Amino acid sequence: MSDVTAGQVVAQDGRLTGNRQVAHVRQGGGACMFEAVGLSEPDGAVYTALVANPNASAAELGRICGLSAPQVGRSLARLVRDGMASRLAGRIAHFVAAAPDVAIGSLIGHREEALRQARSAVHGLMDTYREASRRTHPSQPVEVLTGRENIGNRVNQLHEGALDQVRGFDRPPYIEDPGAVLGRARRRLREGIGYRVIYDRTAVAWPGRLEQDILVGCGEGEQARVRPELPMKMIMADASQAVIPIGAEDQVMEAAYVIHPSSLLDALITLFEAEWARAVPVQADSTVESVAPATPGEEGYLPDADTRRLLALLATGLTDEGIARTLGWSFRTTQRRLQRLMRDLDATTRFQAGMAARSRGWL
Repeated sequence: MSDVTAGQVVAQDGRLTGNRQVAHVRQGGGACMFEAVGLSEPDGAVYTALVANPNASAAELGRICGLSAPQVGRSLARLVRDGMASRLAGRIAHFVAAAPDVAIGSLIGHREEALRQARSAVHGLMDTYREASRRTHPSQPVEVLTGRENIGNRVNQLHEGALDQVRGFDRPPYIEDPGAVLGRARRRLREGIGYRVIYDRTAVAWPGRLEQDILVGCGEGEQARVRPELPMKMIMADASQAVIPIGAEDQVMEAAYVIHPSSLLDALITLFEAEWARAVPVQADSTVESVAPATPGEEGYLPDADTRRLLALLATGLTDEGIARTLGWSFRTTQRRLQRLMRDLDATTRFQAGMAARSRGWL
């Protein structure tokens, strides 16, 4: 191979080679790229010269780059160590560059991984910052949680930390299967914690939710009511903390607000109580109907459990098809029960039926 001199010329296809390519890098054409991936200027210059001059010796690279022998030696050692160059066997060492897409691509990958770790560390620091800020500045009533796992953990803490009662607006989306919290709620009910939950019609219509979750909870002591539509999803412990999601109702919960004691939390409590007053109660099966009058017209008559469930679902605004799916009835059975209920209540519309049922104490 002929010696490489400072007079290296432009290749026929217009690419810069030799010392002119190195000068191009040092003037900024490629320096920014190398700095971005963590490669020093001398190392970048030596690698650039080696790409243009395969099988070059350290002395040749030094002349091209204008670097001293020790500088070139250190750069070559780092390039070989990082897999960006290889040393060829021989009495006088010669070197060859690794393909740029592999060599530079590897550096980019390492830098991207470092940035991902930095972002993760920032999220952790932000959680610490918010918690510390909340303790230091109690006037800041809101913190932000991100990530489904973090939200789920905080909701669990809220249930376990309640001293008097848990109140909630229940509607999709859910972090976990809606019935998964039933065991925890039943345990807390046995420990004397009250549960008052208002269910949106979409929650009641969730497959199996009414029979396998809501009514079971009512049997354990939960007070449940239904509304056609709720303004938000919310869980609240006593008057000390509430969690509400950030985002539209059809989005997966990836972020949530935690509301601490403040006028904002007071407003949420007032909102819950207003919705509770307008909601229709859901009752579990009981034996009261066995001693109550059996005819709808008699004073003190109470409908059976299926009829009370039917009334509660009517109040949510579910369609006949939705009621049938929720109760596990056929469509024909559902319509027949609805018609009989309307006759018993002497009502011609669902609204009239609801008002009549409430005035008779059936709801």
